[in-house]
Amino acid sequence: MKAATEKIEALAVLSLKNVTKRIAGKTIVDRMSFDIHKGEIVGLLGPNGAGKTTTIRMIVGLIQMSEGDVIIQGHSIRNDFTKAIRHIGAIIENPEFYPYMTGQDNLKQYQRMSEGITDERIKEVVELVGLEAAMKKKVKAYSLGMRQRLGIAQALLDRPSLLILDEPTNGLDPAGIREMRQYLKQIADKEGISILVSSHLLSEMELMCSRVVVIQEGKYVTHRSLIDAAEPSQQITVAIRVDDAERAVKVAATIKGVEVAPLTSERNELLLALDNELIPQVVAKLGSEQIKIYRITETKLSLEDEFLKWTGGSRIA
Repeated sequence: MKAATEKIEALAVLSLKNVTKRIAGKTIVDRMSFDIHKGEIVGLLGPNGAGKTTTIRMIVGLIQMSEGDVIIQGHSIRNDFTKAIRHIGAIIENPEFYPYMTGQDNLKQYQRMSEGITDERIKEVVELVGLEAAMKKKVKAYSLGMRQRLGIAQALLDRPSLLILDEPTNGLDPAGIREMRQYLKQIADKEGISILVSSHLLSEMELMCSRVVVIQEGKYVTHRSLIDAAEPSQQITVAIRVDDAERAVKVAATIKGVEVAPLTSERNELLLALDNELIPQVVAKLGSEQIKIYRITETKLSLEDEFLKWTGGSRIA
């Protein structure tokens, strides 16, 4: 068991271990623990004042922890800060650049202040965030979305294992949000970089992230994968549109393992809770009884619905 635990920890790019922050006797973050693994895009969700920004600031060392530790690629932020922080690229607020310099010159300036960044690496990250056509323009002419992408390019120059972004889509229009989502997925996929992103746009987090971690009042509440497992034993809820709902309900109720919700509308639709593996049996049974099936739809709570359930209706930041 010990070996298995050590293996799991070794796979984590980021591990928070009972991270706590107290200010003037008040606990802002309380024994926060969660892991992020290679190539994951993880959303950090929580109501206003939940401790998201404080948690992020402790991860990158901008404020000290009162207790606990943050481990990045096996290195402790508390005890081995230089080696740990080397694996992080981050944009905590709006990225800042020299506005009268071009995008290229801004990245070259960063290159001069850092070791081991080649011209080839600059070219790679510029292509990764889709800014090839804008590098000779002055940053003051950049849109907000372009500045955000330039900030991400700069954060990627040192080849971090973990990219941390606090509200990266804040202020962007729908097209800019979509572009940001696409580029972050591309970064995680092509470079294998783990991404921790905080945002108040729940619908966007649902499209962008592979998993969300929910916190409230400085405490870990839960986490949920946003990737469909589609395993045979997975319990799901489906709505089936048929030509005779009342008769379909009676037929479905005879199948062991299928829970049938009472009919509450006139939509000729029945709602079933069952394992994936039972769906073919339900379809075959309805068909044998000459009940026509027009549509089968899986129904699930949206991330917004689940967030309100987890947090008791607290408003998100």
